[in-house]
Amino acid sequence: MSALRKPLENPTAPSGRPASRRRVVPRGKRRPQRRNQYKGVAVETGLKVMVNGVLSVAAIATLANLFPYYWSQQSKLQELRSQVRSTEQEVAELQNNFNRSFDPTQAGSVMQEQSGRLAPNQRRVVLTNQNPQ
Repeated sequence: MSALRKPLENPTAPSGRPASRRRVVPRGKRRPQRRNQYKGVAVETGLKVMVNGVLSVAAIATLANLFPYYWSQQSKLQELRSQVRSTEQEVAELQNNFNRSFDPTQAGSVMQEQSGRLAPNQRRVVLTNQNPQ
């Protein structure tokens, strides 16, 4: 083996053929370099996975904290919507009453409702029970 590692002094062999010059690289030196390269990639990949895992856990924890807040906001929104519906109905009734109050054709009936007076050509009718049993 030591003969292969040393360069030949005579480039031509005794048989007349030129000796091939091979570069002999010890195999023991290459493997640790590859292992170190793979080791670095493995460490880098492991760190990336750990950082991504930590970020994922943080995102899930944040979402878990946000869900109760979201549900409470949804319930408040539903309550507000029901209040808006009831207020819209009230506004519609008040608007109808307002329009009726200022309608000239219904002015007499409105005055009669509000004051309790009757028109001169009308009489108040009171029903009484004549036959008590």
